[in-house]
Amino acid sequence: MHTGRSLRRRCAARTRAWITLAAVLTPLAAASAAGEPGPTLFGFTAQQAPAELSAEQRFDGALNAADLRAWLKNLASAPNQVGSPHDKANAEFVRDLFRQWGWQAQIEVFDVLYPTLRQHSLELVAPGYFKASLAEPPVEGDATSAAAGIMPPYNVYGADGDVTAELVYVNYGMPKDYLELARRGVDVKGKIVIARYGSGWRGLKPKLAWEHGAIGCLIYSDPHEDGYAQGDVYPKGGWRPPEGVQRGSVLDVTLYSGDPLTPGVGATKDARRLAIADAKTILKIPVMPISYADAQPLLAALGGRVAPAAWRGSLPVTYHIGPGPAKVHLSITSDWGLKPLYDVIARIPGRDSPNEWVVRGNHRDGWVFGAWDPLSGQVAMLAEAKAIGQLVKSGWRPQRTLVYASWDGEEPGLLGSTEWAEQHAAELAARAVLYLNSDSNARGFLAAGGSHALQHLVNQVAGTVQDPETGVSTQARLRARMLAEGYARSPAEDEDADEARREARLAAAGGDLPIRALGSGSDYTPFLQHLGLTSLSIEYHGEDDQAGVYHSSYDSFDHYVRFGDPSFAYGVVEAETVGHVILRMADADVLPFEFAGFADTIGAYAEELHHATDERRRKSAELARLLDQNAFGLAADPTRVVAPPAREAPVPQLDFGPLDAVVARLKASAHAYDAAYARLLAGELKPDATRRARLNALLQGMEQKLTEEQGLPGRAWYRHFVYAPGMLTGYGVKTLPGVREAVDGNRWDEAAAYIPISAAVLARYCDAIDAATALLH
Repeated sequence: MHTGRSLRRRCAARTRAWITLAAVLTPLAAASAAGEPGPTLFGFTAQQAPAELSAEQRFDGALNAADLRAWLKNLASAPNQVGSPHDKANAEFVRDLFRQWGWQAQIEVFDVLYPTLRQHSLELVAPGYFKASLAEPPVEGDATSAAAGIMPPYNVYGADGDVTAELVYVNYGMPKDYLELARRGVDVKGKIVIARYGSGWRGLKPKLAWEHGAIGCLIYSDPHEDGYAQGDVYPKGGWRPPEGVQRGSVLDVTLYSGDPLTPGVGATKDARRLAIADAKTILKIPVMPISYADAQPLLAALGGRVAPAAWRGSLPVTYHIGPGPAKVHLSITSDWGLKPLYDVIARIPGRDSPNEWVVRGNHRDGWVFGAWDPLSGQVAMLAEAKAIGQLVKSGWRPQRTLVYASWDGEEPGLLGSTEWAEQHAAELAARAVLYLNSDSNARGFLAAGGSHALQHLVNQVAGTVQDPETGVSTQARLRARMLAEGYARSPAEDEDADEARREARLAAAGGDLPIRALGSGSDYTPFLQHLGLTSLSIEYHGEDDQAGVYHSSYDSFDHYVRFGDPSFAYGVVEAETVGHVILRMADADVLPFEFAGFADTIGAYAEELHHATDERRRKSAELARLLDQNAFGLAADPTRVVAPPAREAPVPQLDFGPLDAVVARLKASAHAYDAAYARLLAGELKPDATRRARLNALLQGMEQKLTEEQGLPGRAWYRHFVYAPGMLTGYGVKTLPGVREAVDGNRWDEAAAYIPISAAVLARYCDAIDAATALLH
């Protein structure tokens, strides 16, 4: 589902300090000279480490890039969206591979609401006439682009409808865009809006349009974002051609993911289901994705005000806002029936601790062929499974049970993973020590995110995996990238520059590199944010042109082997990285958690809350002064009237004391545990088997301590109080979300209420760390 581009946290602690050249070069040189990581194997004593490293070396030796290429070509040979014949065929193919390699594999079936397109049409009916093609023609050199059975582009879970109305251009269709429309006196009530992809998750665009009174929504891919403004278009280059369309789900996953009719329970045949009209995550207006070839005549027919400079894309037209005189007729009908999902679940029972599970997943369904998204990640996971099977045949067995999952139905709304997680919620809560996810994979840099108690483990593994393009470790290459981006990016020009420079400071310090917080957009969501399981996402990307064919019929094998990972070297690197994490989580006597990184990260999130609140207070006061001085009125062009921004209520003082106090306690508790764990690995502490079992049981449930049963405000399904997707970002993460969402929404009473609630959640986590420390002694 996700684009393969890193989701950056907005860092509130602003800084303008430049990193000196010495700070840039010294850690990098030291890392290269020393060969990251250090001499110890985190999670293992000196006596245990050689056996673990031997298993990992044998695992690496079993990985074969030719396997990945062959599997990808087969899996992406026909359309494999939910309900297609090839979707089921792929499930059976993957199940049979697992069985061939010695895994216990089966297919679990869930029945979900999945609207399949019956018909759609789009016409410009005034001032002229134009009929949109709503199709992607074959491309020379792309064998599958002319295949039969390609589902036409559509946005699943948009409403059926037949509407005709004036058109309004709303830029990205995000909240700040509607504020700008209001300042210009433009109302979308009773209109059809056209928004461009970008700046926020697609499902928010029609949702916000409906909330503002629109009766239909078109979403198009502007070449400014992923077409000829970025590079040569397919087939000459990798970027989106004029007729390319980004399909996608508009299911309101900010409320809950999974089948819209069975929230909170698995969508089995006998599950109780909501009526479609009562499903809160289904959109209320028709939504249609279109190409920039189809969008250009519509935009050219718009009149009204010329769009602000920041709203203008790269099409050869003057961007107007409207409304009218362009009027469009939009019609969509879908088959709103149940469709089967085929989740492939494979197991290797653990030798000593079979009731502790290490769970690994990647989805298998695509929007059409899905070579990039998701099959590039799927084949890397299959390579891991084959290599583990060879280890088992050689006599090795994991200490803990391995569970590998090939998910179906991720693209429509994380359906397969969510239904399985909800169906097996009690088992997972009691047994899962890790859920590790991936999605797409390509040339580039390590992109890791998730539970920060595993940040050190991820760093140590990345320090041992060699980047195939440079020969240094993937950790060293990522460190270099963070340093270079921190130097190059200017806060005045780039809203992500503060985050880049924060990462650069951490990289320059020479320790662990930060992993990102996870919002939503892939199958980790039900495991992390609903069940509260320790979770990771690990992929490689950053040197690819995948965005140009994202969710289109041109996301094909032929495109991937030209522009993604031609040699499949990064597929092998992905399998090595993830495989080593899986093996270490499976075999460490005591689960390899380190809490200092988590504590420091929580401290940074708390600082961001302070800064965000102070910045809103400053901006509110500044706006009031400017309004009192009539500054906007005096500065405005009288021939192009733009109303001033609306006055904001003053920002009250918030008492962050409970949160600051628990952060201090968290850092102390983390330091004590990490010191004791280091003594365990050094052989200085030797808890008996009973205490180790109690300790692992406690660590297994650590992430669950960060959840609350009542969930987050307005969306009880999301229970995690450290990481959640934003209500107005969709995929993008909000950290300490109970407080942060309220601060960002100027809901000050709610923010004040959730500071002590969030502090209490973190205090409970501290209690668990302290109990774990006691068990080590």
